[in-house]
Amino acid sequence: MNEGKQYRIPEPSLKRLPRYLYYLKQLRESGLLTISGPMIGKALNCDPTQVVKDIAFTGASGRPRVGYSIPELVNSIENALGFDHENEAFLVGAGHLGMALMSYPRFADYGLRIIAAFDCNPEKIGRSRSGINVIHVDKFADMAARLQVQIGILTTPAEAAQQACDMMVASGIRAIWNLTPTELEVPEELVVQNTSMYANVAVLLQSLKLKDNQRNL
Repeated sequence: MNEGKQYRIPEPSLKRLPRYLYYLKQLRESGLLTISGPMIGKALNCDPTQVVKDIAFTGASGRPRVGYSIPELVNSIENALGFDHENEAFLVGAGHLGMALMSYPRFADYGLRIIAAFDCNPEKIGRSRSGINVIHVDKFADMAARLQVQIGILTTPAEAAQQACDMMVASGIRAIWNLTPTELEVPEELVVQNTSMYANVAVLLQSLKLKDNQRNL
């Protein structure tokens, strides 16, 4: 497989590429060596032309009548997404959601490692989950500077989200994964990725309702 130039990847493609990657890793583990774009599209029930376009953004290109080398394609996608090296992160908000994220073992496979969690609740300070300690939030700035952590994960209650965000910004955090429903006010140069579980639930329930309505026609 020839390695071509990487391009700026549009957000829709960024959201699809991890799905391809997960599937390709499964195929690699099974011993399969090559695959085509149409085969990926058929397996994942998506447009094969779009699959090829998405993969092209990673700089990967296949061979005529052969397709892509699966190990090389995995490497290309991981490199394009930044999954090929470890990005350390701090988590703020060690409640149920925060603890669940601390327990999730697969983040490392996708380039993210939570190295510490922070909270202001005395009952949570000193707890540990999967080797990640919960530390008082007063130590956040010092540890962020000392360890040069640039990514923050926000799982606080909604009413505390902006204050926690401001603390992250003041401490040099450059990117925030916001899992709260709060619309954060941040400097223009800061990267924020909002993940709203409420919005996803709304889409799920609405889709279910539409399916029920169609079935009852």
